[in-house]
Amino acid sequence: MSEMRWGIIGTGGIARTFARDLKRTSGQSVVAVGSRSKEKAEAFASEFDCRPHASYESLVQSDVDAVYVATPHPMHAPNTILALQYGKPVLCEKPFAVNARESASMIAEANKSNLLLLEAMWSRFLPHYRRIREMIAAGDFGEIISISADHGQNLPLPKYYRLHAPELAGGALLDLGIYPLSFAYFVLGKPQSVVAKGEFTETGVDSQTSIILRYDSGAHANLTTTLLVKSPCTATIVGTQGTLFIDGDFYTPTSMRFKKVSGEIFEIPKSYEGHGLREQAIEFEQLLRAGKKESELMSLSDTQSIMETMDEIRAQIKLKYPFE
Repeated sequence: MSEMRWGIIGTGGIARTFARDLKRTSGQSVVAVGSRSKEKAEAFASEFDCRPHASYESLVQSDVDAVYVATPHPMHAPNTILALQYGKPVLCEKPFAVNARESASMIAEANKSNLLLLEAMWSRFLPHYRRIREMIAAGDFGEIISISADHGQNLPLPKYYRLHAPELAGGALLDLGIYPLSFAYFVLGKPQSVVAKGEFTETGVDSQTSIILRYDSGAHANLTTTLLVKSPCTATIVGTQGTLFIDGDFYTPTSMRFKKVSGEIFEIPKSYEGHGLREQAIEFEQLLRAGKKESELMSLSDTQSIMETMDEIRAQIKLKYPFE
């Protein structure tokens, strides 16, 4: 494999953002796109100079080196399993699946096929997350006492129908809340207990959800998500030796500042060009060339545990989808 050739399943906004951001890399390119709509596949292919496939089956049977799954949430599991069954390693958009049962089946198929599988939680691979990882390892925070993170966007009907549709696993939690939840896992790992409260739209999905995670250490994570309004989308990590303030949007390339208990402040400016989706593709290629089957930065066990916590949150707020 000289240049890594991506095939994309799906033609929506995130697929286009990925394809655009990938142009900032060397040695990788989008060579094919698959859609259930011939017209959509051809429009995407024309925009990004790649081959259109009028079905997902046709795409995964082509000569692509890897598949990026960028379809609506309920299709993540079947699309990923299809690609794996045809011998293609997969980068699957977040949330990885609708529920833990689906994610477990995806991971089982990857293990059976002995293929690389990675959740496209792109934030995990960004430079400022790497800096946070280094700070935690160095003990800069001391004992972490609490973290907080919010993700809210103004996503009204009818413009954003998908996010309000129960049949498409809509709602704030899966689409937006996955970011603060994954951030909490990134900093503190698997929680000991979960408490969640939610409000609902007229269509029957969550419009707003608040979550408290408690850890064995006694640390708390306070997380909120809403599709009713654009929130600050900031995050903080509070420790006995200092506090890190992550500017909005915390899950994208952004600036930070660390305030030590002495009052001394260290600025960590943003020094990044582009959207940031390419970093997961770079990690994916490195893993693939090394023959690895998962990433230490976003392990499959982490992905599965997050889906289990998401199931618990949904059970507590009584959010259930009609196809489950």
